[in-house]
Amino acid sequence: MVGFSRLSLIATVAGSVSAQLQKPLFTPSEEVLEADYTGSKPLVDTEALQARIKIDSLQKRAEALYEIAKSSEEEFGHPTRVIGSEGHRRTLEYVTSEIGKLGDYYKFSTQAFPAVMGQVFQSRLVLGHIVPESAYPSGSMSLTPPTHHKEPVYADLALVDNVGCDASDFPEEVSGKIAFIKRGKCSFGTKSELAGSAGAVAAIIYNSEAGGLSGTLGTPSPNHVATFGLSGKDAGPVLEKLKAGDSVDSIAFIDSVVNTINTTNIIAQTTEGDPDNCVMVGGHSDSVTDGPGINDDGSGSLTILEVATQLTYYSVKNCVRFAWWAGEEEGLLGSDYYVATLPDDENMKIRLFMDYDMMGSPNYALQVYNATNAVNPTGSEQLRDLYTNWYTSKGLNYTYIPFDGRSDYDAFIRNGIPGGGIATGAEGIKTKEEESMFGGKAGDWYDPCYHQLCDDVGNVNATAWLLNTQLVAHSVATFAASFDDFPKRETTKAASLVGFDLWIDIERQSQRDNTFFCLIGDELQQQGFGVVGRNFLALDDLDRYIHLRFEYS
Repeated sequence: MVGFSRLSLIATVAGSVSAQLQKPLFTPSEEVLEADYTGSKPLVDTEALQARIKIDSLQKRAEALYEIAKSSEEEFGHPTRVIGSEGHRRTLEYVTSEIGKLGDYYKFSTQAFPAVMGQVFQSRLVLGHIVPESAYPSGSMSLTPPTHHKEPVYADLALVDNVGCDASDFPEEVSGKIAFIKRGKCSFGTKSELAGSAGAVAAIIYNSEAGGLSGTLGTPSPNHVATFGLSGKDAGPVLEKLKAGDSVDSIAFIDSVVNTINTTNIIAQTTEGDPDNCVMVGGHSDSVTDGPGINDDGSGSLTILEVATQLTYYSVKNCVRFAWWAGEEEGLLGSDYYVATLPDDENMKIRLFMDYDMMGSPNYALQVYNATNAVNPTGSEQLRDLYTNWYTSKGLNYTYIPFDGRSDYDAFIRNGIPGGGIATGAEGIKTKEEESMFGGKAGDWYDPCYHQLCDDVGNVNATAWLLNTQLVAHSVATFAASFDDFPKRETTKAASLVGFDLWIDIERQSQRDNTFFCLIGDELQQQGFGVVGRNFLALDDLDRYIHLRFEYS
């Protein structure tokens, strides 16, 4: 799952750059097919498909994926499957090989696309006499450029007015200094760009809350400067000094690189089934730089690989299309690119998209995206109810989470395709209520190893992973057999509302990030509302309970 404040980083459209990976992928025709899956089969049945899902098979796949991640150790010093790495290349080979073993049950294709990625090799930040632990650019500010000549810069801090989203927020004294900027209202990339334009030699973006800060600078700009993220806790003493008029001499150093590479989506579609009525299922094939990503999103990508494998024992009425997206951790690149290049007639053939990202967090909650037909493409609510009805039928609790734009469903629902999915939690904090519902430990992250080196084979909860893979099998089988009672597609546009009244309870939405996710962010921005990235309505200066009336069509 991608961190907050992501931006689309696709560099160009298909055909304008070489479509080759750094090393070639195997193709199904090059594999020795181990079985013939042609012939008469029974129509897929949800109970039968669920029964074929075994935890032993999933865990063996996880072990194989971790060994694949270790192939990046020579280059990165630790296991990783970040795009551009040997670990990611071999992940793509593994998925390709496994699909190739399934004979002609699937039609297989790849989609190469260019993507911007970055790597931080070394960094250091000293504020006065303190080295803040939270200043970690490889995890906090991805796609940061290096400091000048990749050398340390020595300068005083300069406090930026407001939240650093306008050129007027940067006083003349910022030039030659390190800009100290509060989080909020606009993207991290905009803040860094304005700091660079004002002559700052580096920038520090500090959180408005005690916790740490993560995100990306987004699409590279020549005016971006080396940028650190800082927790609100670490920023507090520094702010006191700056507001008192004291100087804070500092040292900033980042050795990093930002470049464009080619990477690849993998698509496998059933040969049989109505091609004009497709069930689409996706997970992402990459990890962050800092770890092997066995839960995020090895658990999701291996779940759909296992379901795709077991589905071959059955026939389908509607086509099923599985996707392994590349570049999710760099800003949902693969799924954005796929949807952006779909002609309208192909878009309309996708009846719904189901996203499976992080299926087995150790301190899990059983989470369902709270999609409603009022603000999401029609059919999203029916998909949500399919998940909750399944949990209820098993005597299991579940909790709703908002569509917050952090996973690959985003491009689909923005382009009129009903979407939904389930998850088990990332860096959010488990509540006391959730502890009573799911067990685990309140006050801890759902995934204590989220985006870290320890996201290895031992970081996946087997109970949650098996349950959710069975639910994925149920969702695939249900729609592969029938779209009866499921709304027909009518548009390639996102939901559009007229005179829609919305009460926002920030405590129940993205309080930690102080934003409220809204699909209609573009329209709100046109009406003067602040929008973070393209999907977030900034609420920094508003009351906790807000009433908005949207009047547009």
